[in-house]
Amino acid sequence: MSRLSLVDRYLARAIAVPLLATLVLAAMLLLLDKMLRLFDFVVEQGGPVSVVWRMLANLIPEYLSLGIPIGLMLGILLAFRRLALSSELDVLRGVGMGYGRLLRVPYMFAIALAAVNLALVGFVQPYARYAYEGLRFELRSGALGASIKVGEFSKLGRGMTLRVEQSANSGRDLSGIFVMARGDIGKSLAVTAEHGTFLATDDPDTIIFRLTNGTLVHNAPGFSAPRVLSFKGHDLPIDLPKMEAFRDRGEGDVELTLPELVRINRDAATTPQQRSQVRANFHFRMVEVATMFLLPLLAVALAVPPKRSTSALGVFLSIVMIVTYHKVNQYAEALGALGKVDPVIASWTPFLIFCGLTWWMFRTLAYVPGGQPIGALERVAAKVGARIFGWLRLWRRRGVA
Repeated sequence: MSRLSLVDRYLARAIAVPLLATLVLAAMLLLLDKMLRLFDFVVEQGGPVSVVWRMLANLIPEYLSLGIPIGLMLGILLAFRRLALSSELDVLRGVGMGYGRLLRVPYMFAIALAAVNLALVGFVQPYARYAYEGLRFELRSGALGASIKVGEFSKLGRGMTLRVEQSANSGRDLSGIFVMARGDIGKSLAVTAEHGTFLATDDPDTIIFRLTNGTLVHNAPGFSAPRVLSFKGHDLPIDLPKMEAFRDRGEGDVELTLPELVRINRDAATTPQQRSQVRANFHFRMVEVATMFLLPLLAVALAVPPKRSTSALGVFLSIVMIVTYHKVNQYAEALGALGKVDPVIASWTPFLIFCGLTWWMFRTLAYVPGGQPIGALERVAAKVGARIFGWLRLWRRRGVA
């Protein structure tokens, strides 16, 4: 028993390191790609840079749910590949430990990570996605205190336009100010000032724009000529526009938890189109979680290269397969949401096909003498690689000559 537990601990360490490294790397790559686009969006909307980190934090559950299957697959695959290349796998099998026994530790990781992924896609991600969309709405509406855009005409309240040349102190102190306000019955007010500062009032819907060292031009239909006034200080009240309240959570299927999806599906008031969308999203999430129980079998089948070969084709093929299968699931969800195909059939048919392919590959490796599920691809890749290297050597010799 101690020998077996020692092997289990050895396999756990071998799997944990590449699993965690792959998970962190995948999440960081997804976040970095999104971070650049979020910075552009926030700067364009004139919002504070700190909101980028809040938006990225709300995207972490979504990216973790994508990175966990990849991390599990590569963690098991790289661990068993190292065992195979160092002949440790042959030793373990020689002492009576078959592939079924060696899969005990990988399935411990799979069960634990499947539970984490179920919690993420079923309960955490809906709330995080809603918070992310709320931040986007607040940025667009200016509810986050977006600063005045320097050198551009900005709308303040009803019928008021502002332009500034310089901004300081997070947009509270402005210089080179031009304000144009139009009222009812043709009234207008044009103001230029050297400096200005926004001040709060007791009324949350009104702020004071305190101007210094400027000129005010007031015009109305009853004036024979516009009235011009130079001032050292002038307070200009500004009525803030009413902020539209953000929508309630649940208008998008991705923002609903699994119990909420089930409740809406059973609600008699739900329309057939809504029921198709809800069912498609529910089965998409369940298929994504169920797929994780196939990954240990697939990873082991792709990890063991042919004898006297160090090809990494299995690593490349594993990434292609899992990404392609994820895209197929997304297409199946969209097809089921349209109501053209029953969501159960649309979602679980690709899963059964993937399940059959995975079992065939594992059975070929574990139970067929000398079986190699990707042996044909390995041979083709070896021939193509040898031919490419031959062309490169020939091209290099001709270049030297």
